[in-house]
Amino acid sequence: MFFSIELLSLALLAVGLSMDAFSISLGLGMNKIRLKRIAVIGLVIGSFHMLFPMAGMLLGHALSEQVGQWTAIASGILLFFIGAHMFFSAFRISDEYRWQPAGIGLWILAGSVSLDSFTVGFSLGISGVTIVITLLIFGVVSCLLTWAGLLLGRHLQGFLGTYSEILGGLILSCFGIYMLFS
Repeated sequence: MFFSIELLSLALLAVGLSMDAFSISLGLGMNKIRLKRIAVIGLVIGSFHMLFPMAGMLLGHALSEQVGQWTAIASGILLFFIGAHMFFSAFRISDEYRWQPAGIGLWILAGSVSLDSFTVGFSLGISGVTIVITLLIFGVVSCLLTWAGLLLGRHLQGFLGTYSEILGGLILSCFGIYMLFS
């Protein structure tokens, strides 16, 4: 019975940690992303949602108070600038300057949405949870919610037309501002 309560608690925590990835991928999905790229983005973000808490668990609770506030600030700044770039790119005619979640841009995106899971890893490492199961739950839930956001955003893009990239950029920027001031 206790094991199932622990799993349910971890699954709910994973959903909470992955909601930022869902929100951001909803905005990104409006940016004409191919299905193959959607699969890769979900897998990379899911992997980062496993690696960051693992690093947090390894570093321990002692550093969490010193590092915790900086992760939210860095994540907020990165998301704001990615969103602003998407917003202003929508007004350009050429597609060559549009930001695409690929290469280093994908790594930056995955890192920025996974930073909050880093600090959660600090406290989970102290609590004695089963590390492998916790990391698998975090990764799978994050990957699934990222895919859901990207696919939903893709459908909204077709509905909203050219305004979808503007809306996607605004969503990312607003989420970045929210992270900075919350």
